[in-house]
Amino acid sequence: MGLIINQQLDIPVNAIFKQLDLDYQDGCGDHLILDGGPVARDRGFILHRACTQHWESTVDISDEVSLTASKDILSDIAAGKGPQNALVTLGYSSWDAGQLEEELTTNSWLTIPAKSAIIFNTECEKRAMVAAASIGINLGMLSMDIGHA
Repeated sequence: MGLIINQQLDIPVNAIFKQLDLDYQDGCGDHLILDGGPVARDRGFILHRACTQHWESTVDISDEVSLTASKDILSDIAAGKGPQNALVTLGYSSWDAGQLEEELTTNSWLTIPAKSAIIFNTECEKRAMVAAASIGINLGMLSMDIGHA
């Protein structure tokens, strides 16, 4: 599974707080929810900086990044006690067995080492460009058109 982290929905995080009847501090949850992918759009995932606190379903992705999908983290975020730099997503992307490997062998994806600074410190609309630039690729120079030379 994977999460898209560069496409925002026009829904603030505090809309989830309201839906779950969570009290929240002013300013908490003003940022927008991300469109995590086309699968299970009713499921939420919180990608956040790794910290000493773990919630019910926290999984450490790396030394710097964790993923949590349980309601208890939302309560803490609403109260201003959540993890630093949390990205809230709805939905996820997934692949059939072997599909992602096949796409990687046909160069359908650019791959780079995960960098928490890009994930958490880069504006949403610039994440893909900054990630590609980190491996020397200018996305503005790529064409979606195909043809014959």
